[in-house]
Amino acid sequence: MTRTLTPDIFWFLPTSGDTRYLGKSDFGREPTNAYMRDIAVTAERLGYDGLLIPTGASCQDPWVTAASLISQTSRIKLLVALRTSIMGPTASARQAATLDQALGGRLLLNVVPGGDATELAADGVFLSHDERYEAADEFLTVWRSILSSDQPYSFAGKHLKVENARNFFPPVQRPYPPLYFGGSSPAAHALAAKHVDAYLTWGEPPEAVAEKIADVRARAAEQGRTVRFGVRLHVIARETEAEAWAEADRLISHLTDADIAAAQANYARMDSVGQARMAALHGGQRDKLVVGPNLWAGVGLVRGGAGTALVGNPDQIAERLREYQALGVDTFVLSGYPHLEESIRFAELVFPLLGKRPVTQTSAQTGGAFDIRVTRQAAAS
Repeated sequence: MTRTLTPDIFWFLPTSGDTRYLGKSDFGREPTNAYMRDIAVTAERLGYDGLLIPTGASCQDPWVTAASLISQTSRIKLLVALRTSIMGPTASARQAATLDQALGGRLLLNVVPGGDATELAADGVFLSHDERYEAADEFLTVWRSILSSDQPYSFAGKHLKVENARNFFPPVQRPYPPLYFGGSSPAAHALAAKHVDAYLTWGEPPEAVAEKIADVRARAAEQGRTVRFGVRLHVIARETEAEAWAEADRLISHLTDADIAAAQANYARMDSVGQARMAALHGGQRDKLVVGPNLWAGVGLVRGGAGTALVGNPDQIAERLREYQALGVDTFVLSGYPHLEESIRFAELVFPLLGKRPVTQTSAQTGGAFDIRVTRQAAAS
């Protein structure tokens, strides 16, 4: 029997805020730096391999957030957004090298060309969907070249031009911190094949993920490259399947039809192919949220980006993750509401089934001051 390798498991920092319910509730949590530190320190202690720090106008700045965690963490990797549409390749190369040095080689970069044209316009970017990928191609060509050599580098393209660009202080990871990226359009797949180290897809059914992986893999092979693969998902893991589905229902119990309609109308205006694929899974309908075995699209009713969750008991969740692994996936970027508590719950319930270090022990203790004396006496009798 072939042994399945232990996957990398990343968690998520909710830098736009956290909650116990989607929609209106009295349980919202501000994205304070103190709360982000709580989640980061907890995730590292539990044994998560990395943390995704998201980006967007509604998020705290990912680079500043990552820098604030330098002294708070020592092992966990930080996956930080590299915004090719609103950042410059030379300055961001220096930023990446400096942050990787400060983190001791724990920096990962998540390439983000766009996603929401309205948000990009507010940042002064007015490129079309495919033009953003053209610009991202030029950006990454310059960025990678600067970090791969200590010699001056010049480039002249349609969107970018640099003369004698140079990085004087290299990162710990050579030639540069690994590049992660997610996108579902042909232009996105072409970019992944040419430039990135790991391609991430949102949690679509395995057959759809398999098609995306096959396309990116074939495109990369044409360029003489190989690419790793990962899946971005929410998780709702409970001791029993019934408890897990009850929790999924509770998570969206505050949503009104108006909330859902407004969110779906907003996503329909976006030119993101990945967002369109997420919306198509359920069509904004509450009775079409189960889109595969243990795969639930309820989060995507009102949350942009990753909109699906694995729902079930620990064995079911582990089995679903192994199905993605069988397709070539080696990394899972997970999250759950609220993120602090769910990071603990998932690690306790599912880590041992994935080959990760267990975070609990068999115990009869209740937390009382005299537990150890009672258990020692029982063991001796």
